[in-house]
Amino acid sequence: MSAIPKFKLNTGASIPAIGLGGWGGMEDEERAASVQWMVPALKTGYRHIDTAWHYGTEKAVSQAVKESGIPREEIWITTKLPLHHHSRVQESFQESLDNLGMDYVDLYLLHWPQPIAYDPSDPWGKATPKAVDKPTFNDIWAEIEKIYESGKAKAIGVSNFSIKNLEKLLTTAKVVPAVNQVELHPYLAQPELKAYCDAKGILLTAYAPTGYKNVLTNPLIVELAEKYKVSSAQIVLAWHLARGVVAVPKSSNPQRQKDNITLPTLEEEDVKKISSLDRGERLCNKPDENGMVFGWSAEQLGW
Repeated sequence: MSAIPKFKLNTGASIPAIGLGGWGGMEDEERAASVQWMVPALKTGYRHIDTAWHYGTEKAVSQAVKESGIPREEIWITTKLPLHHHSRVQESFQESLDNLGMDYVDLYLLHWPQPIAYDPSDPWGKATPKAVDKPTFNDIWAEIEKIYESGKAKAIGVSNFSIKNLEKLLTTAKVVPAVNQVELHPYLAQPELKAYCDAKGILLTAYAPTGYKNVLTNPLIVELAEKYKVSSAQIVLAWHLARGVVAVPKSSNPQRQKDNITLPTLEEEDVKKISSLDRGERLCNKPDENGMVFGWSAEQLGW
């Protein structure tokens, strides 16, 4: 078992390669209660929390950091701009800082490439998403670059961006994204995107990194768990680290939290075997029956 490494960003900063996913569910009570599993995670050894305005857990992160007693500067905090805040980027970022009770974040991400209509009467954007043409993600990125220039976000990046949309973004970007956070697991290994981001100096981060039970019960994963005497989730997370990918698994279970930052070093042949499970299958944000994901088609997303 090895200590969790840190990976270097194109800014020169180092990000802990395993973070705690900050998704807190859909209900206010559940989100507020997130602090109850975030504090133990920090005390167990996590030094990276991945949250988002849309997760509704930024205030819980703030409370957890305070209750942990760990200095703010020792914890990497990532949050994200929601897809319906495209025309209020600065205001949304300030809301996130206020929720977090912090004067900076370590990483600020554009959560999705598509801009969704903003309805003040629906602040959480729970209605059926309606995509709008303007501003484009190039325009939105320019606003995020201003936040980076202010020093209030130490690094900036994107999420759910394909090669197609990264190419479009880079035609106008002054700052190359430090990170691209996408769904990534053995059933969706995204080798082309990985190679592209590597070439551009963009670090990939995996959400839904274990692939849920779909991947964890795969016979190969189970066999390797027995070989290394660890859980299936530890095998998959170790695979991410072997590929140079940051992973942000969400767990509220104390033992699984500990397991997720206590990982084996996989033999190269085993890494290749796991990669061969790739079948381009999305398990988290699948297109709906009309082929849409939050107002955009899979084609628009570059999927």
